[in-house]
Amino acid sequence: MRPRFFAATQGRIVVSGMGKSGHIANKIASTFASTGAPALFVHPAEASHGDLGMITDADTLLLLSNSGETPELADLLNYAKRFRIPLVAIVGKAPSTLADAATVALVLPDEPEAGTLGLAPTTSTIMMLALGDALAVALLERKGLTAEDFKLYHPGGKLGRRLVWVADIMHAGDSLPLVRADAAMAEALIVMTAKRLGCVGAIDGEGALVGIVTDGDLRRHMDAGLLQEPVSEIMSVDPVTIHSGALGAEAVHLMNQCQITNIFVVEGKRPVGVVHIHDCLRVGLA
Repeated sequence: MRPRFFAATQGRIVVSGMGKSGHIANKIASTFASTGAPALFVHPAEASHGDLGMITDADTLLLLSNSGETPELADLLNYAKRFRIPLVAIVGKAPSTLADAATVALVLPDEPEAGTLGLAPTTSTIMMLALGDALAVALLERKGLTAEDFKLYHPGGKLGRRLVWVADIMHAGDSLPLVRADAAMAEALIVMTAKRLGCVGAIDGEGALVGIVTDGDLRRHMDAGLLQEPVSEIMSVDPVTIHSGALGAEAVHLMNQCQITNIFVVEGKRPVGVVHIHDCLRVGLA
């Protein structure tokens, strides 16, 4: 089954099934929708009592049935045939009524249900779920869904927090701790204390970020003449940076990888913000 079958759908992917297959169908519809493919679940019994009106000839039907003989799907099959609506079946038996009526039939392996009785839908529903998820993932990859696109569909919960942008959590403007690299450390210490981020960025005459001074740098260079030293003598050069359009999770990864607690956000070489690990903790990223 190639994902282009669904990729060519002008309308929505309408998913349906009865009983346990219906529960799986509902989840598959949700997965399609969350990965950028408009989809909805239609209950087959409700379809027979008016909900067929939700389905148009621009849609694609995805019907699930282990036996392929589910009587509640009959009206959906007739509707699809009448209006020439493409029909994909995830089915456990072929030949069967559903498999024969489908434009494309995806036939599941003939495996027994779990348990000593081997009757309750278990193995079959797991296979349906896995195949449905595989179709959704193949489709999102074919469509080139980006993390930015994905965030639009997942603004809430833990997943939404993982997809927060660096620009959303960084300190910017007057909160940005910056001094010139040729300034005295006394000035840098005042800025560090006022901004309360545990670091200060060093910039050159053109405003480019050339270094960073952290609490650790202060401890390593602590002596009687520290405050008179130029920032350029104390700073760590070539600091780790990130851009504002990156995900917050990327900032956390870089800070963990480099064992640092701050990372400057730059546009080109100019600093526009700084992210502290506490900002990531505050929004649930770390």
